[in-house]
Amino acid sequence: MYKQSLPEFLSRNPFPNPLTQGFFYREKMRAIHRVAPDLPFKDILEVGGGQGGLTALLYPRSHITNLDFDPQFATAPCNQQAQVRFICGDATALPFEDQTFDAVTMFDVLEHIPDHKTAIAEAFRVLRPNGFLLVSTPNENWRFPYYAIMKPICPAEADVMAEWGHVRRGYTLADLEQLIELPYQKAATFINPITVVGHDVAFSKLPNRVRRSLFMVLSPVIWLSYALHRPESQGTETASAWQKPTETGLRETEKQASLGTS
Repeated sequence: MYKQSLPEFLSRNPFPNPLTQGFFYREKMRAIHRVAPDLPFKDILEVGGGQGGLTALLYPRSHITNLDFDPQFATAPCNQQAQVRFICGDATALPFEDQTFDAVTMFDVLEHIPDHKTAIAEAFRVLRPNGFLLVSTPNENWRFPYYAIMKPICPAEADVMAEWGHVRRGYTLADLEQLIELPYQKAATFINPITVVGHDVAFSKLPNRVRRSLFMVLSPVIWLSYALHRPESQGTETASAWQKPTETGLRETEKQASLGTS
């Protein structure tokens, strides 16, 4: 097995309080694990990995290059590992030669990038033929808070998006297919209409002690909904996998696209 086992991967959840306020991140990790191929990737580019180090946790035997716009993340513990090198850079102008990496990951990144079209083009430029792009993004069901009844205890959605640096709400899979100009290979949703309550409590205006206590009250229902959640279930975010075709496959794709518009 080239990717980390699911139990071990989930046990390394880097978000604080991983079984309470950080439970939503566990959901994200499981969805990513569901779509990530179990292949011997030697070199992986993580775009916008920051201080989470998620790609290194997912593929512990691979060499990871973590490129992030914020130089302060260079000293984060996840970027001090022997398998990881940190580079400060721009997702729309990657400082690498063509076909350098076996895989590129963009976990909760695209919604932060104004010129997402160029960022995708750059990701595919540095991918080797048959390489994989792994993405997670909010989808068409995302909103904050999810239920209007929670608005009194939560920040305004516009304030949250500004704080998190989101320049758009999210993407349907059709949006992503139009942006990437390929069909996705696998997709898995996460943070469903029940577990989303835990997510919104985690980012509410309530004191930390109250948030943790409230999550403990809600946890039986949240854990059950998490256990029953399938990749195709309704969720507010989506993880997806995309494969770069070979040159022959790319020409065939372009031919089919041309025939479809003629």
